[in-house]
Order: sequence, then C-alpha cells, then structure tokens
Amino acid sequence: MRRKYGLELFYHKKKAFAVMLAAVFFAVLLIAVLSFVCIRFLRNSAFSRGSVSSIYKNWSLHTEEGYKAVHEASLAILEAKPYHNLALTFLGYSSFMLAESEVDSTRSQELLDQSISSLRKAMRTCKKETLPQIQYMLGRAYFYKNKISAYHYYSDLAVKYLSCAVENGYRSDDIPLLLGLSYAALGETDRSIEAFTESLLVRETDTLLFNIAKQYCNNGQESVAKQYLVRVIETSQNEELLNGSRILLGQIYTNENNFSEAEKEFLSILEKNENSADAHYGLGILYEKKGDTVKARAEWRKSLKIQANHSGALKKMSET
Repeated sequence: MRRKYGLELFYHKKKAFAVMLAAVFFAVLLIAVLSFVCIRFLRNSAFSRGSVSSIYKNWSLHTEEGYKAVHEASLAILEAKPYHNLALTFLGYSSFMLAESEVDSTRSQELLDQSISSLRKAMRTCKKETLPQIQYMLGRAYFYKNKISAYHYYSDLAVKYLSCAVENGYRSDDIPLLLGLSYAALGETDRSIEAFTESLLVRETDTLLFNIAKQYCNNGQESVAKQYLVRVIETSQNEELLNGSRILLGQIYTNENNFSEAEKEFLSILEKNENSADAHYGLGILYEKKGDTVKARAEWRKSLKIQANHSGALKKMSET
C-alpha cells in the first residue's frame, strides 16, 4: 500500500514538473512571438510614416514644408532598411533643397554633407535610368558646398558629376551656368567661356553677362569683354553689378590709354558712392599712367582710408 502511494506521488510530481516545464516553454514562445510582432509593427510603423507614396506626394509640392516631409519620411524608411535606394535618393534630394534655404551656415553644411553622402550611396545601387539625375543633383550639391565653404575645394567635383550627368543624357538649363562658374573657380578660362556662352543661349541675364566679361578679361580678350560690360551697364538694375562692370570697363579703357572714358567710368561710380575703394584705386592707376604721381597717390590713400587692406593700393603705396 505504501509502495503504491509512493509511486502515485512520484508520478504526480513528475506530471507537475512536466506541466510547469510546458508552461515555461509556452511562456518563452509567447514572449518570442510577441517580440517578433512588435518589431514587425515598429518597422511597419516606420514605413507608414515614411511610405514611398508620401515621398512622391510631398516632393511634388516643391515647397520647403514638402521637402521637410520628404526628409523625415526618407529617414523613417532608412531606420528599417538602411540601404533602401529610393529613400537614400530622396534623402539626398531633400537635404540639398533644405540646405539651399537654410540661413544657418553650419546647419546648411550638415545638410549638404548628408545630401552628398546619401547620393553617393544611392549611386551604387540605383537603376541605370535614374543615375544621370542623381549625378546632376550630386554636382549641384558639390557646387553649393563650394559656394558656402571657407575653403573652395569642391569645384572639380561639381564639374565631374555635372559632366557625367550630361554625358549620360541628363539635360537642365542651369548646367551650363554651373559648369561655367565651376570652371572659372578652377581657373579654366576657355572652358568657362564655352560653358557661359552655352548658358547665354538658354537665358541672358546681367549676372551671366558680367561673368562672361570677367572670363574674357582673364583670357586677355578685353575688346570682347567690353561688349558684354556695356550690355550689363545698359540693362542691369543691380547696383553691385553696375559698379563691378564700370570698374572693369574703366580698367580696360586705362589699359587702352583711353583716359577720358576710363575717368568717366570711375567718376560715375564715385558720384553715387564716394566710398568705393576700387574706384579710387582705378583712378590712381589712371593718373599714374598719365604721369601724375601726386594725384595717383592721393587716390590710393583714399582707397586705403576706406579699405585698409586693399592689396592693390597697399602695393602701389609701397612702390611709389
């Protein structure tokens, strides 16, 4: 009887242990399933916040708010899938657009770095038909980074990717202008003139005419530069461009020994703004060429009084 009772107790304990073991197993299984479901839910939540359709919809708005929404949606997708090509592409696009409108230069640089990094990653896995557009946007990003950086080391990369985009069939009206400015920054005058001339066929602006004139001056073709400078003076309402054009034109006339026309250009600037260091400096060069050193030094002193570090005036005062 005792033996029978002992066996029953043993089997009861064994059964209880098995039940407990099964309960632990199912509890662990339930936790694992719930964890999996939660992870899937969070991922789906990220995709719902950053769906592809929302990216296209907000991008088509062409507004700052739309670009911010695209930026946020792209980041949400990339949280779940770090190499999602479309998200990388539009993160690059939206970061660039936001950088252009950002007034804080530090934040603008951060957005540009994010844009460049994302676009370079996107290029590795993108479809063949989207590559040229990515190259174009990458070229624009490098151009703008060069524009706002303290050290301008990105013009070559702007040229590289904009040229690649063109070679691969991409067309945009601003490419010749961007290439012209980038070649100018690199000191490649002939290529700059070629690109600017192509841009002129798309749309003539006073800024473009002035930049072409500067490149012709750099190339020693001052007679051609004069034609563009005269057009700027005749059509522009931009005081800064007008002054810059008159300074260049005055310098060209001085080099041609056409002193009366040169003086007219410099004095035209000083009539509106007596504090133009460059105009006083130009007059000084003119008087020096005419042999009037006293008047020349007087103009250079005025130039230095306005701009103490004016390199041209400083050099002249040390020489004469």
